[in-house]
Amino acid sequence: MKQEMLDVKTPEYVSLQFQIAGLGSRATAFIIDQAILLLTQIIIIITFSLSLQNSLLDMEELLISIILILLFLLNFGYFIILEFFWAGRTIGKRMLGLRVIQENGHRITFLSSLIRNFMRLIDSLPAGYLIGLLLIFLHPKHKRLGDMTAGTLVVHEYQLSKKESRLEKQIHNKGLSKEMLELNSLQLNQFNKKDWELLSAYCQRISDLPIEEKNNLTNQVADILLAKIDLSGQSVSRSKEDQLFLLYLHLKEEWEY
Repeated sequence: MKQEMLDVKTPEYVSLQFQIAGLGSRATAFIIDQAILLLTQIIIIITFSLSLQNSLLDMEELLISIILILLFLLNFGYFIILEFFWAGRTIGKRMLGLRVIQENGHRITFLSSLIRNFMRLIDSLPAGYLIGLLLIFLHPKHKRLGDMTAGTLVVHEYQLSKKESRLEKQIHNKGLSKEMLELNSLQLNQFNKKDWELLSAYCQRISDLPIEEKNNLTNQVADILLAKIDLSGQSVSRSKEDQLFLLYLHLKEEWEY
């Protein structure tokens, strides 16, 4: 099933291979997301219905307008916001181990998420998401119209084949894991592609430098990158070098796809 595999070259020329998500896993993730949306909509409608019973007549039109706006924002914004801020995942995709990425392997952009989810309106026609399901089934890379337009793919998160790099061995020998540094989505979104390239280059080369040059470079990179996140609330007792490696583990998941 070679047509269901995706080979990606990272900026460090490491080859990653992913399995493209098929119709079954994508449909299951979509059903989970729709169930969450439906439950949320029911809660909103019940809440506002109770408010309508106790409201004045001239307030009814306003409350109904608010309900309609909220339902529209919920249905349209759920996928866009989660996919962008959660690195290509929705709740359903995360439960199924799926994520959306750009065709070049990079993290999905806000524009791509906007386009692919705007096209969801067409994919859902004529009923029951028929066009989208047919395209996912027939397309060699399991793309619906939104994916074709936005240049995106849905893949399984796990990497099928990847040789452990020297950097990964170094991180392993240091005993570092991502869980040692807690970062939320807002903090991770402070970093752009240039920040990732700087951090990646630093981590790749820092072990080869003399001690004095290593310390100077570490301080310079830390002043640029660690200053973007507030670590005062965490008991981070490790060196700046280790903190940068921990940050690398977080951003690697965000940017190396």
